[in-house]
Amino acid sequence: MSQKFFVSNKDESARMFRSSFLEMFSKVHYSVPLWLFVPVVLYFIYRSFAIVNVAWWEFLLFVPFGLFIWTLTEYLMHRFIFHYHPTTELGKRISFIFHGVHHDYPNDSKRLVMVPSVSIPLAFLFYYTFEYLLGSAYVCPFFVGLVSGYLFYDMTHYALHHATFTSKFWIDLKNHHMYHHYREPDNGFGVSTTFWDMVFRTMFAKTKKNTNTTETVQVDA
Repeated sequence: MSQKFFVSNKDESARMFRSSFLEMFSKVHYSVPLWLFVPVVLYFIYRSFAIVNVAWWEFLLFVPFGLFIWTLTEYLMHRFIFHYHPTTELGKRISFIFHGVHHDYPNDSKRLVMVPSVSIPLAFLFYYTFEYLLGSAYVCPFFVGLVSGYLFYDMTHYALHHATFTSKFWIDLKNHHMYHHYREPDNGFGVSTTFWDMVFRTMFAKTKKNTNTTETVQVDA
C-alpha cells in the first residue's frame, strides 16, 4: 500500500459530524480516562482483597497477566481494526472516524485518547469476557492490570505527540510512533511497547535491514 502522509501538524482537526451534539462526543481531554478509570483500578484492587479474597501471590500473578493481555490487545486493535482499509464509502467513513482522522491530524490534542463512548463499552466487554474465562475472583486482579495497561497506553499516546523527552527509552518510543505516522503507517503498530512489532515482524523496513543508524523523526506542533 502506498504511504499516506499527514495533513497537519498543528493542534487542530477536521469536523467529523454535522451534528454539534455528536461532534462533542468525538473529542476528549487527555485527563478524562484518568478520571474515569483510576477509580475503577482502585475499586478492583479493593475488591480483590476485601470481597473475593484473592491471595497476594494470585494478585501479583494476574495483574501482570492483565497488562500482558492489554499490550497484545493494543497491538491487534491498532493493526487490524484501526488500520483496516475498507472499500465501501461507509466503511471508509467509519475508518476515518475511528483512526484516519488521527493520521490526518496527528497533533490534535482532543483526539489522542480514547473517547468514553468507546472505552466504556470496551471495558464492559473485556470485563465480562474475562469474568467468564477466569471466574469472578481472578478477573478482579486481571482487570486491575488490563485497565492500568490501557491507561498507560492512552497517557503514553498523548505524551508521544505532545511531550519532550530526555530519556532514551521515551525518545526511542516516540521515534517509533512518529515513524509509524510519517514514514511507514503499515508497520510499527505498538504504542506503549514495541514488543509485539518484533514478535509479529512489523518493525520498520529500516529495522528489518539491520541498519545501525539512529534516525530521529522530528515533529513540530
